Amino acid sequence: MARPTILVVGAGFAGVECVRRLERELSAAEAEILLVTPFSYQLYLPLLPQVAAGVLTPQSVALSLRRSRRHRTRIIPGGAIGVDTAAKVCVLRKITGETVAQRYDRLVLAPGSITRTFDIPGLLEHGRGMKTLAEAAYIRDHVIAQLDLADASQDEAERTSRLRFVVVGGGYAGTETAACLQRLTHHAVKRYPRLDPRQIKWHLVDIAPKLMPELGDRLGLVALDILRRRGIEVSLGVSVAEAGPEKVTLTDGRVLPSRTLIWTAGVAASPLVGTLDAETVRGRLVVTPEMTVPGTDGVFALGDAAAVPDLAKGDEAVCPPTAQHALRQGRKVAANVIASLRGQRMQPYAHKDLGLVVDLGGKDAVSKPLGIELRGLPAQAVARGYHWTALRTNVAKIRVMTNWLLNAVAGDDFVRTGFQAQKPGTLRDFEYTDAYLTPEQIREHTVSLRART
Repeated sequence: MARPTILVVGAGFAGVECVRRLERELSAAEAEILLVTPFSYQLYLPLLPQVAAGVLTPQSVALSLRRSRRHRTRIIPGGAIGVDTAAKVCVLRKITGETVAQRYDRLVLAPGSITRTFDIPGLLEHGRGMKTLAEAAYIRDHVIAQLDLADASQDEAERTSRLRFVVVGGGYAGTETAACLQRLTHHAVKRYPRLDPRQIKWHLVDIAPKLMPELGDRLGLVALDILRRRGIEVSLGVSVAEAGPEKVTLTDGRVLPSRTLIWTAGVAASPLVGTLDAETVRGRLVVTPEMTVPGTDGVFALGDAAAVPDLAKGDEAVCPPTAQHALRQGRKVAANVIASLRGQRMQPYAHKDLGLVVDLGGKDAVSKPLGIELRGLPAQAVARGYHWTALRTNVAKIRVMTNWLLNAVAGDDFVRTGFQAQKPGTLRDFEYTDAYLTPEQIREHTVSLRART
């Protein structure tokens, strides 16, 4: 008999951890493992702000999938764009543009998330995200380009708009992005004698009344104080009303001359979720505690795309979309997939949050490991220690540690790569949200597959 096929969609924390456990626990004769991802690396997303700031190189946070010890998984370079759960077919689009229909016996959906946007005039055309490696590299080039252009300009209005930067989102991504990039421009201005340091302004905007409420009131206020002491203007209870090429209008009526709007206001589940005929909650797939999708045969979902019940909290709570939960869900889903193949009982996912770390660059950080509140150098040591140990390969650990040491000794550099020079670099360009199929198109692919076989 043919081996059953396990198809894993997504190479984030959840998908890669699931594949690693499947390779470790299953023999080659028990199942064929396929992994669908457009890139042959796992992105260590929490360190992306440091890539944008140039503290880390892009390669440092792109963990190669080819360094697996077993090499049993077949990697399909592309993305899933539709699922027919009745026919057990997943429609894939390879990086060549070719569309294929892939049968599966067990399907693990870990497609992750995209940047959450709202119906704000000009946002998609002028906002820039921080969700991918390409976006982080682009933002670094863009910010340094604004310094270069402002230094060369004789127009005071142009200088003002190029030297004002707006970051939307007071969560971890937005706060760390604003902090790390502000530190970059603060150091860079020493290399631009024609620029007045007082002209460089950073704004962090969030509609919530508190900064990073998950940290608690005290640490949240500590982080707020750090940002404001650095000169970052933090506006809470405010959002963007309109985005333009040279200005950002806020909901409180202020108009900020700016050519840089970085949007990090949360995430939404991958649009792949919408191609399944399955129940969702707040855009995420409803799953059982065992992370199976009700009403389907052999489909599991986890990570940012699934509303996994948080049994540690109860009261219908769901797990937040964090790397910590994704890693552990990946291991549990792998165990449950194996149990389903072997006719064994599946186990529910339960994990108590171990805490939070926020790296604000330099010696500044706030952390809350196991409920213990830390700030300054102790928090920085915990934050970087956590990230360093979480890196999956020794090569990545060496690269990251070397980058940190080099930056501490030699400081920042301010070189633009130019790789993204010809792309507008907006949310619309990097997220590929228009790639997914309708139910009718999915059925067409299923029928085509059946006709060929």
